[in-house]
Amino acid sequence: QVQLVESGGGLVQAGGSLGLSCAASGRTFRTTVMGWFRQAPGKEREFVAAISRSGTSTYGTDSVKGRFTISRDNAKDTVYLQMNSLKPEDTGVYYCAASGVLRTTPPGYDYWGQGTQVTVSS
Repeated sequence: QVQLVESGGGLVQAGGSLGLSCAASGRTFRTTVMGWFRQAPGKEREFVAAISRSGTSTYGTDSVKGRFTISRDNAKDTVYLQMNSLKPEDTGVYYCAASGVLRTTPPGYDYWGQGTQVTVSS
């Protein structure tokens, strides 16, 4: 069992930056692949980024490459998502999730946080 708690969402103007954190507890954090997803109103939950257990490999959807950075600190059981050059289309609820295997689709993740709202104004 893994418990995940996101923090750091908020309201920002287009072009601005926000940093999200996701604190994990329960199962050994370093054994889990971590991912970030987002869901805009009326849309399906979509993959944003993922990071391997050691943190040496990261993956991001094309729309965030060059703008978002996923990282993790296994000593603090925390995964981060640094978001720069934000656009209105980045608006949504952002969720962190944990999986035993690196995947880019929601069904592949076993544990989810409650989500944090990110709103980017134009």
